Amino acid sequence: MKGTIELSRRELQRTQVLEQVEAGRLSLREGAGLMAVSYRQAKRLRARYRAQGPAGLAHRQRGQPARNALAPVLRERIVALRQQQYSQFNDQHFTEMLAEREGIRVGRETVRRLLRQAGIRPKRRRRPPQHRRRRPRRPQLGLLMQWDGSPHHWFGDDRPPCCLLHAVDDAVGATLGALFVPQENAVGYLRLLDQVLRRHGIPAAVYQDRHAALFRSDTHWSLEEELAGQRFPTHVGRVLQELAIQAIPAYSPQAKGRAERRGGVFQDRLIAELALTGLTDLEAANAWLETTFLPRFNRRFACAPAVPGSAFRPITAAQRYQLVAFTYEATVGNDNCVRLGGLTLDIPPRPGRRTYARGRVLVRQHLDGAWTIWLAGQRIARHPATPLREPLRVNRPRLPGEDPRAKHLVQVYLQSRPAF
Repeated sequence: MKGTIELSRRELQRTQVLEQVEAGRLSLREGAGLMAVSYRQAKRLRARYRAQGPAGLAHRQRGQPARNALAPVLRERIVALRQQQYSQFNDQHFTEMLAEREGIRVGRETVRRLLRQAGIRPKRRRRPPQHRRRRPRRPQLGLLMQWDGSPHHWFGDDRPPCCLLHAVDDAVGATLGALFVPQENAVGYLRLLDQVLRRHGIPAAVYQDRHAALFRSDTHWSLEEELAGQRFPTHVGRVLQELAIQAIPAYSPQAKGRAERRGGVFQDRLIAELALTGLTDLEAANAWLETTFLPRFNRRFACAPAVPGSAFRPITAAQRYQLVAFTYEATVGNDNCVRLGGLTLDIPPRPGRRTYARGRVLVRQHLDGAWTIWLAGQRIARHPATPLREPLRVNRPRLPGEDPRAKHLVQVYLQSRPAF
């Protein structure tokens, strides 16, 4: 009988050993030791070799389909789903959606192999890794929060771009909060901070880039700053100071790599799921983020901290409302009114005080747009809401003889300036 016998290296080695046994050069017990099988199994192999020759040592299931192989109909369905409604999903995300939405539980490698065999390329090409020094995670939840903004066409190329602000805990990698905003600015960061405070509490420190809403990048010192011996922060920086949150600036994207990579994961997964759910409205998408996407996302990507417990400090709703706000210093006029540009805020009379004229007060605009006026830690007036305005950025002209590279950028609410 002519034909080709396919043997593995181990099966070929067993053939050579059994040839020695049949020639009488080795005992069967010695051959069992060389084949790394028991004496009983060696007897079976010798019987097969005597009956069928080397072909008897070939694996019986070679060339046969595996018992756990996917049915052809199921294989075709997986490929069709990937080509249709899940065309924007990567392999791992697609595998998770198959289990969650379609009831098909298969491994990621199985999905990857099916898609490559069908000619479906991966969503993005993997870049070779670069050598970087890894910064160890903080040991406990709440010790360090990283936040960042990711501008993108989140709702499709045919929709206007917007920005996703997100905050990540350094110890566990969980997303503490996320928010779609029209653009990356101070209003968005204060809303995100309010969300984190409401859900978790006050973190010990925050790692951030040098965006103008977070970091003073100009070189201007006002007279008040020179007298105080320190520069006034941005509005977001002032809120962080009042909450005793240490603000750590990052001087490269790699420095806050965990937040940067999380933005990439969001662009990979979130865009696909937004298209799948058909969400195109920012408010609806923000509600879906908090109630549906983030809990599932954190179950998938969060890890356990090295030290149990939480370093988040509690904060009440009243404290959140008061502190997470835009604050301006102003001088009360002779008519007991505060003027911020075109806005006039009246201070009503109070028992025991005749006038507030010429006094220095703090004027806060809260996240709901309402205004309050504070003197010595007490609220003395409240006014209806107006639309939130991003602080204007005013460039003061350089003085003669100044360094031409000097930047004099000051954030103001029209004619006012941020409080320290």
